[in-house]
Amino acid sequence: MKPTQALHDLGQSLWLDNITRDLLDSGTLQRYIRELSITGLTSNPTIFDEAIAKGGTYATAIAALASRGLKAEEIFMTLALQDLRRAADLFRPVFDATRHVDGWVSMEVSPLLASDTAGTVAAADAIHGRAERPNLFVKIPGTPEGVPAIEEAIFRGVPVNVTLLFSKDQYVASQQAYVRGIERRIAAGRSPDIGSVASLFVSRWDRAIADEVPADLHNRLGLAVGQQCYVAYREYLDSARWRKLAQAGARPQRLLWASTGVKDPAAPQALYVEALAAPDTVNTMPEKTLLAFEQSGKLGAPLAPDAAAAEAELARFRKAGVDLDALAQRLQVEGAAAFVKSWNALLQRIAEKSGTAVAAAR
Repeated sequence: MKPTQALHDLGQSLWLDNITRDLLDSGTLQRYIRELSITGLTSNPTIFDEAIAKGGTYATAIAALASRGLKAEEIFMTLALQDLRRAADLFRPVFDATRHVDGWVSMEVSPLLASDTAGTVAAADAIHGRAERPNLFVKIPGTPEGVPAIEEAIFRGVPVNVTLLFSKDQYVASQQAYVRGIERRIAAGRSPDIGSVASLFVSRWDRAIADEVPADLHNRLGLAVGQQCYVAYREYLDSARWRKLAQAGARPQRLLWASTGVKDPAAPQALYVEALAAPDTVNTMPEKTLLAFEQSGKLGAPLAPDAAAAEAELARFRKAGVDLDALAQRLQVEGAAAFVKSWNALLQRIAEKSGTAVAAAR
């Protein structure tokens, strides 16, 4: 049995953290679905920027949209939704067969809105409406301003992928925002069946402290935080508050492992995939990580919801001088800033290509 199939059989969804028009046109994404148990995908501005930069796949489409007078952001939205609709259609059989548990794709709101609650809600509404696919998540950051936007979007019926989560506190805040949104829907007589995932970024913890802790602590902090959040996730699923919502027809907001490609070249490529194997969760992984796991991955015992083990591991980092709360906040701020940087670079690249296309047409 392939490692990817074994992970799928454990009860974890494998998603691809990538989308390009080449992946769609070449049939590669369809092959990953068929052969590597891929049941969804995620995207972000960096992925689209790299895809547009690497080749001429998007050149004709950009030229056509630019000739209609569309600006860079609208060109991006149009291209991204074209790709994501095609991907959503590929995953639709999984979405239907799993009764909407799996088979999702994700589209990000503008990172420029990370501190704008009302703007985020409006953008989420617009993306959801334009997508015209029931299996498309709108990605909203789990920042302090994003938390009320998550609740409001869920209440309005917009499926949400909460992004930029780094700590247990940040994760629980997004989890509770989801629950409040569902409770408001039930109180208003609306269906509680609105999908959501909460994306915990893992490897960035380890990259941030690589030069600050002893070698025996390298590539361990992200996993410890992951285990701590997994404990909170299982407690949430076991709570009376959630069971009441589940009986009303709600589905749980699943915990998703993000940033699962290793940043340390000395670490095994599938480190985070193997260590975070856990039922009822999602792992979205870069293509390189997926292929490495498919070729040589090995599954041991699934991740245990062991609060004592997680706390003991985290205590080692505190003893080494790591302020975990301050670092979690810093990582979220830096992550939001990195997305803004990628967003601006993406729009600049599209603007440049649009200008070239318009000039060539004269």
